[in-house]
Amino acid sequence: MALPEVGAQTTGNLMSETRLLAALSVSPTQPLRLGEALVKEHLLSAQDLQRALEIQQRTGERLGRILIALGLVKRQQLYQVLAKLWGLPFVDLLQIPLDQKLARQFDPQVLVRERYFPFGQRDSCLLIATAQQPTPEWLERLQTVLPNRSVEFYVTTEWDIDHAIRQCFRHQILDRAVHGLYYRNPAECAFTVLTFWQYAALVVGLLALLAGLYLALKPTLILLNFLINLAFLGSIVFKFAVSLAGAKSEQVQPITDEEVASLKEEELPTYTILVPAYREANVIPLLLDNLQRLDYPPEKLEILLLLEEDDLETIQAARAAKPPEQVTFILIPKGHPQTKPKACNVGLFFARGEYLVIYDAEDRPDPDQLKKAVIAFRKGPPNLVCVQAALNYFNYNENFLTRMFTLEYSYWFDYMLPGLDRLRLPIPLGGTSNHFRSEVLRQLGGWDPYNVTEDADLGIRAAANGYGVGVINSTTYEEANSQLWNWIRQRSRWIKGYLQTVLVHSRNPLKLLKQAGLRNVLGFLMLIGGSPLTFLAAPILWVFYLLFLITGTRALDFLFPPITLYVSLFNLLFGNGLMIYLNMLAVFKRHYHALLPYTLLNPIYWILHSIASYKALWQLLIRPFYWEKTVHGISRQLSASNPSSPS
Repeated sequence: MALPEVGAQTTGNLMSETRLLAALSVSPTQPLRLGEALVKEHLLSAQDLQRALEIQQRTGERLGRILIALGLVKRQQLYQVLAKLWGLPFVDLLQIPLDQKLARQFDPQVLVRERYFPFGQRDSCLLIATAQQPTPEWLERLQTVLPNRSVEFYVTTEWDIDHAIRQCFRHQILDRAVHGLYYRNPAECAFTVLTFWQYAALVVGLLALLAGLYLALKPTLILLNFLINLAFLGSIVFKFAVSLAGAKSEQVQPITDEEVASLKEEELPTYTILVPAYREANVIPLLLDNLQRLDYPPEKLEILLLLEEDDLETIQAARAAKPPEQVTFILIPKGHPQTKPKACNVGLFFARGEYLVIYDAEDRPDPDQLKKAVIAFRKGPPNLVCVQAALNYFNYNENFLTRMFTLEYSYWFDYMLPGLDRLRLPIPLGGTSNHFRSEVLRQLGGWDPYNVTEDADLGIRAAANGYGVGVINSTTYEEANSQLWNWIRQRSRWIKGYLQTVLVHSRNPLKLLKQAGLRNVLGFLMLIGGSPLTFLAAPILWVFYLLFLITGTRALDFLFPPITLYVSLFNLLFGNGLMIYLNMLAVFKRHYHALLPYTLLNPIYWILHSIASYKALWQLLIRPFYWEKTVHGISRQLSASNPSSPS
C-alpha cells in the first residue's frame, strides 16, 4: 500500500497522543485563529471573515461550517488549513488505496458518529483520518476501541470519510437498509406477506363464503349485504367524529409566529433533510431552490440527496445544478427492493442531525417549517417521535384530478389528522414532511423497505411501541397528479401499502391490543383497514343498486330485511351526503372556494379509488414489494415560483 509520507509525526500509545494534542488544541476563546489562517493563505477575504464571525456570534455554530455553508471556502481547502492548525498532516482519501480489510474491523455506525476512518497501517501503527480535532475526551473514547494500539492521525474532510465508509461498507449498509427492521423484529416487517395463520384464515374465510353461496345463497347474500353496509356505516361515523374533533382543533392555539420569532439561532439543533429522488432530473433545480428558501441557519442544515446509483440522468442533473456545500450526494447501492424507504434508511445511517425530515423532490415547504417542528418537539411530551406537516398542492386548478386531489388532501390534513391528534389516535404519516427525532427513529428500526406506504406503517408502528405522532400548522406544497393512469398507479400503491400495514400489525392481535390499547386498535382498524375495504366493497353495493334500477322489480327485496334496509338508506341518503359535506369543509380553511362545486363529483372520484383498490389487491398477491414509480414534473404549473392561493 502506498501511504502518504509523514513529516515529524508523533507515534506511541493513545495517552501520550492525548497529552500532545491537548497542547496543540485550539482554544474556543480564539475563534479568529482559523479565520486568520484562511486570510493569510489568501483563501478568504477579511470582509467575508467578518461576515462569518457575525453569523457565528448569532448562531453559535463552528466557523468552519459557516464558511462552507456560505460557499466562501471549499471544504478541502478548509480542512487543509485546519490540519496545519492542529499540527497534523492532511490526507485525501480519494487519492490513496484504502485498507478495506482493516476498516471492516470497525463498526461503520461508530465511524459515522465519531467522524474518523482507519485507512491503513504502517508496521504496527494504525493510520486514522479524522474530520474533528483529536481532543483528550475523544481520544479516551477511541482508546476503548483500540486498546494498546499505536496511532498516527491525519486530517481529512467529512465528505471523504462518508465516501470511504460507503465504499468499504457498501454491502453492510445495504443489508441494514433492507433487513434492519426484519433483524430487529420480523413481526413488524412486511417481508412476510401472510403468516401461516393469516393465510389459513383467508383460505377458510373464502371457502366458507363459497360454501355459503352454494348451500344457502339467499341467507349468505343477506349477511354479506348487511356486513358491507354496517362497515360503511362504521366508516362514515368514524370519519365524521374525527373530522368534528379536527374542526374543534382549529380553536386550539397553534405554533404562533411570535414563538418562531423568539427562537434563538444559537439554540437551534443540527437538522438533517433527506430528499430521495429517483428519475427526477427535471425537478432537481427547483428542489435546490425550494430548500434554499428555508428559514433555518444553513450551517446547521445537513441536506442528503439520496440518488440511486443506476439513475445516471438524475445524478448528472444534480451535479450540473452545482448545489451548495451543505448538500451531500448519497448514492444508494443497487439491490432489491428498489424502494424509497430503502433509500431513506441509507440516509438515516449517515444522518447527524438531532432532528430529521423527509421532502420529496418537488416539495415546496413553508420557510418556517423546521423551526415550527423544533418548537413542537420542545413543547410536546417526551414520547413525541414525529410531527407531520400538512400537504397540499400548488397546481390545484389544473384539471379534474388535481382539483379532487386537493379537496381530498385539504380534508385529510386539515381535519382528519388534527382530529386524530386531538383524540390521541394513531396517525398514519404522509410520504413527505415528516419530522422525526433521529435517535428514536433509529430505535424504531427506521422505515420498512418492503412496505410500499412506509410512512403510514411507521406512524402505526410508533403508536404500537408507545410513541406519539403529532401535527404542526405548516404546509408543504406538492405537485398533484394530473394524469389518470399515473394517479391510478400512485393510488394503487398507497392502498396496497395500507393492506400490507393491516396484515403486519394484525399478526399478533393480543399483543397489539396490550401494547396500543383498545382505542388505538379500533382507530387503526377503522382508518387503515377500513379505507381499502370500503373501496373494495363499494362496487358490490353499486351492482345491487344498478340491478334494481335496470330490472325495476322487487326481485332484490330479499336482500334488505328491515335492519339492513335502514342502514342502507342511511348510507345512501345521509352517508354519501356527509362525505360530500366533509369535502366541502375542506375548501373553507384554505379559502379554496372555487373548488366547492367539485365536491359534488366525489362519487366519480370514489369509482377511481375502487379501480385502484382492485389493482392494489391483485398486486398484493403477485407483486407485493413492487414500487410503482409516480412520475413527477408533468404539471404545467411546475415552474411557478410560489404556490397559488385560490379564492
